[in-house]
Amino acid sequence: MSLTLIPAFRDNYIYLLTLPQKPGVWIIDPGDAAPVVAELSRRGLRPSAILCTHHHADHIGGVAELAATYQCPVLGPGASRIPARTEALREGTVHLDGEEMTVFEVPGHTLDHLAFYWEDLLFCGDTLFAGGCGRIFEGDAAMLYASLQKLAQLPDATKICCAHEYTLANLHFAAEVEPDNGAIGERLERVRRQREAGQPSLPSTLGEERLSNPFLRCHLPSVQHAVRAVYPDTAAESVATFAALRRWKDGFRG
Repeated sequence: MSLTLIPAFRDNYIYLLTLPQKPGVWIIDPGDAAPVVAELSRRGLRPSAILCTHHHADHIGGVAELAATYQCPVLGPGASRIPARTEALREGTVHLDGEEMTVFEVPGHTLDHLAFYWEDLLFCGDTLFAGGCGRIFEGDAAMLYASLQKLAQLPDATKICCAHEYTLANLHFAAEVEPDNGAIGERLERVRRQREAGQPSLPSTLGEERLSNPFLRCHLPSVQHAVRAVYPDTAAESVATFAALRRWKDGFRG
């Protein structure tokens, strides 16, 4: 298996996954066709499928061109806003190139957001980020919190293949929430060095997120106390803490 991160726009990543001992090549969330075509041409590859987590333009902008160029199927949410989609997916399993992949419905960022889990890779779009989570555009806080909890049940070794290079900014916020959390401080320094060297901070692991991502730690007193220091009326329970934490992050300029 080979996983390639293709940078796009200001901070997006498009993922290219080549399967072991098979000709299958999957493209995940191609917001722009040009860098994908360039990478495929450089390596002499042809895609066997395009997977879309949700309908935002920076995730699907290159789908129509790639599907027309390579005549490959397009799999994604049921919304008609996915161009050239050939198969609408729901939560469960899907068979692709002889492989079984798990599909999770993870609404919150959008109502029809999906995540794809294969082997130890989780392609989670804009639901779970390294050090953070997506903004709430179409769902509500309880919905996104439930989606994150669903993903949090996966093994610690799960690689978090999210769609944006937001990690450094997310960890600055995490350090504001939990300034005494040594795992956050260590991760922040490591990611800072990676970015200064021009390296991606992704994928992270779910185990790492449990230790340093405040949005997966809303059940803990350290995060609840920090939230109530900013929003004193927040109830001392996980969903209320998550909702207030997301609002705090929306306005954070650290």
